[in-house]
Amino acid sequence: MTPMDLKLIKIVNKPYYVKERATVNKISYNNRTFFDKFRKVDKNLTQQVIKQHLNKEIVVAHQLANKMSKVENIVFDYNGTDPQRFYHRAQLMLREEGFINFTAFETRTRGHLHLYVHKGHTTLAEAYQLGKTLSMKLGSRMPKQWKMFPNPDLPPEFNILILPYEVYAKERGASWSKHL
Repeated sequence: MTPMDLKLIKIVNKPYYVKERATVNKISYNNRTFFDKFRKVDKNLTQQVIKQHLNKEIVVAHQLANKMSKVENIVFDYNGTDPQRFYHRAQLMLREEGFINFTAFETRTRGHLHLYVHKGHTTLAEAYQLGKTLSMKLGSRMPKQWKMFPNPDLPPEFNILILPYEVYAKERGASWSKHL
């Protein structure tokens, strides 16, 4: 994983979150109680912190929405049994829907992928709706083994994702379209 790979997904650098061993916060949201294990750090995410994360010394997460409630990516958090099949189906569906920039990353858990769909400056409400629509379309083609982010059912403190470890596959531009 290189810094350029992280720049491709345009993560929000400030604040970032560090996972702790014990519960940091207890949050009530929509009549549900959430126990947060991530401590918010109100500093910029540096290369040194990213390096510690990649060396598996600490676990670092980033938030999806910036301070103006704009989202750059809609993310599929896949935790199933066949990541290759998931990526292939998602890739076909995203191309069909007109998305030409997306990147899949491997996480710490084997078979677990984060598929970042690069949408650009999107409002949070539009991101919720688009995520729901993409999830339903992909769900019609295969069993649902993923969560969508950002997620309106989670408090803002839980709309975070752990930084990825390795690039699984990436799609940039429309080079494939000349073969249609």
